Amino acid sequence: MENIVKLEPGKFYHIYNRGNNKGYIFFEERNYAYFLDRYKKYIAGIADTFAYCLLRNHFHFLVRLKASCDPLQSIASSQIPVNLSKPFSDFFNCYTKAINKACFRTGGLFEGPFGRIEVDTEEYLMQLLLYIHLNPQRHGIVKDFEKYSHSSYRLLISDESTFLRRDDVLGWFGSKESYIQAHRSYGDEAHVKQLVGDDD
Repeated sequence: MENIVKLEPGKFYHIYNRGNNKGYIFFEERNYAYFLDRYKKYIAGIADTFAYCLLRNHFHFLVRLKASCDPLQSIASSQIPVNLSKPFSDFFNCYTKAINKACFRTGGLFEGPFGRIEVDTEEYLMQLLLYIHLNPQRHGIVKDFEKYSHSSYRLLISDESTFLRRDDVLGWFGSKESYIQAHRSYGDEAHVKQLVGDDD
């Protein structure tokens, strides 16, 4: 991954990675739930999450790093972690160890250090969220992105309890109906790829 940038409190980021040699990172259905469970354990204290999509060989998250974080992961005087990348690295290492044990494999699971791109405009923010949710359809995994079960699209318009910032996301679009319509009418693939820097 080329986008090795310093994570800073209060900023939005596109967090992503893929399997080593474009291989799988999710081997069984239960892996998706475990990945999210570990994500919440390691990342909820340092970041708000607005959207995600998990596919067999890669993933995407839209997050905002918190200005003040979990004291267990921070400097006592400032409440800001020494290195905001470390909780992410710890999370990926934890998941890799679990997968290696369960699948009787060894070595790295991910292609390299996780990708991170700062989301610095409102246009980028909105385009990225749409892009993340339409990823399964774009890759031909499903014919209809709305039916994909491992993204945050349906969770954000449901009444289920969630760790996601649902009210913020729906507020960006003005309403649940506008959120749905924006996804259904989404286009301009070339423009979005330029914004998100995705090559998977």
